[in-house]
Amino acid sequence: MSDLPALPVTFRPGRTRAILLTAGVLIFVVISGIALLLENLGPGSRLSFIVTGALCLWVLAQLARVRVVADESGVTVVNIASKRRLAWAEILRVNLRPGDPWVFLDLSDGTSLPALGIQPGIAKQQAIADARTLRELAEARSGSPALPHQPRS
Repeated sequence: MSDLPALPVTFRPGRTRAILLTAGVLIFVVISGIALLLENLGPGSRLSFIVTGALCLWVLAQLARVRVVADESGVTVVNIASKRRLAWAEILRVNLRPGDPWVFLDLSDGTSLPALGIQPGIAKQQAIADARTLRELAEARSGSPALPHQPRS
């Protein structure tokens, strides 16, 4: 087992986040600029352009907020539309298999929770390292031995 990081530690897809937030700001600026430059638009139409740009920025910001935060007492998984707090003992296995879009946490209640904060899309090697670190943290903190790899059904 490698050296574990000091807690708390936050895992998030940094490059993906930067791209999403940059795109959101650019979309907002372009749509708002168009609204202000078009001479034949009334105030209501201009406002609808600006609100549409703001809505696009908000959606992309929601996509960019995904993260996994590990601390002494457990893990907080923040996905696009949900946030869930888990005790270390609830996490049986941390999975990131070839082809998976993100990490999956197998839980003691028999369910599997996607953790979008670790995703191999743009930064595959970083995601693999983050998944390995989270797996080692879960194994060290749960007090139970690592479970053998089993495919998800």
